Amino acid sequence: MVTIDHDAVLRARVLLLGSGQPSRAALADAYRVLAEVSPKAYMPKLVDALLALHYESRDPKADLALAAEASRAARRIEAGEPNRTERLHRALDAYQASLFALGRRGEGRAICEELAEAGRSEPLARVLAEEGCFKEAAKVDEEAARNGIPERSFWSMVRWAANLEGAGLHDAASAVFRELLEETRRKAAEQRTALAILTWELVHFSRMREAVGDEASATASRREALSVLKELATTGEPKTWSCILGWWRTLFILSGRAAEPAASPESPMPPFGTELRWSRSVRDGFLGMLPGLEEEAARLREADRLPELVDVQRRISIRAAVRDGDHPYLFKDRFTPYFDEGVTLARRLPDNHARLARALTDRSMFLVAARSFEPAHADFAEAVALLHHH
Repeated sequence: MVTIDHDAVLRARVLLLGSGQPSRAALADAYRVLAEVSPKAYMPKLVDALLALHYESRDPKADLALAAEASRAARRIEAGEPNRTERLHRALDAYQASLFALGRRGEGRAICEELAEAGRSEPLARVLAEEGCFKEAAKVDEEAARNGIPERSFWSMVRWAANLEGAGLHDAASAVFRELLEETRRKAAEQRTALAILTWELVHFSRMREAVGDEASATASRREALSVLKELATTGEPKTWSCILGWWRTLFILSGRAAEPAASPESPMPPFGTELRWSRSVRDGFLGMLPGLEEEAARLREADRLPELVDVQRRISIRAAVRDGDHPYLFKDRFTPYFDEGVTLARRLPDNHARLARALTDRSMFLVAARSFEPAHADFAEAVALLHHH
């Protein structure tokens, strides 16, 4: 039985009725008191107040305490209350993110499981992928797709395909990606999506099929991408689109997964194929490899070991895309040197058509993102010629 402090209740009511604007912390204190007296009216307000404090806090430990308290309060909102699910999602999402920020992966994962049961599965799929449990992650994605949450979008389909591919289920991965491609073709024909996005998807699909030796599908996909690029180079996008760099960046980063160390629960890696809502510690660890990669590149350059240098340079470029790939400001200036160097180095390789074609394809897709369609078409046409003639 909770003993009610009537003085505290009175003070809380006076605060809320006052004409001044109470601080967020004072509001949260008032709602804490009143939520015990009339939970139906004040528990939802308490959740909102705690999350508002959580979002403006800069102290990871305070963050965690606020998110944990918000989650406890959200669980206590009566079932059937309007917006209960939405509040529970927001509170648990904040809670799992705070746990991961402090490196408490086991507890964070348990909260992600609770979130998935409450109808929001992306965080759980992400954590499983970070730990290399791709089959389990793909299962979570499949269940979400079957239940229609979230709606089938580029982001949910790419993540699902990436997890299937990570689990070695290449045909299943291709089937999911094909479904996305068909939808994008339809939308592009009706001018409901950018031709650039269709190009990136076609090129990614060709890489998926090439990786398993299905040359016929890879070739067909590349030829289709080339014809879309030709249209872009000739007439440009039929409509103007707002910033679509996230699409390019997601697929470019995913294309580099095979070159990175394998993910495991002991040494998690980024969940390639997802938008960048990665665990903070995993993102920091991935970008933290940069100095080592740059030293390795310097050593390889000195030893004139070009094939390995081309590969390490690509891993560096992918980290640059993780760091800044969705910032439109000076996008072209910032990234051109990475892709130019990739092509320059690959051109110095005698008879290494695959690496040169890859570098040209990377630069072409970047140029599409930078809306430089003619040079993008020229690069990709050269890459296709190299691959189809050798």
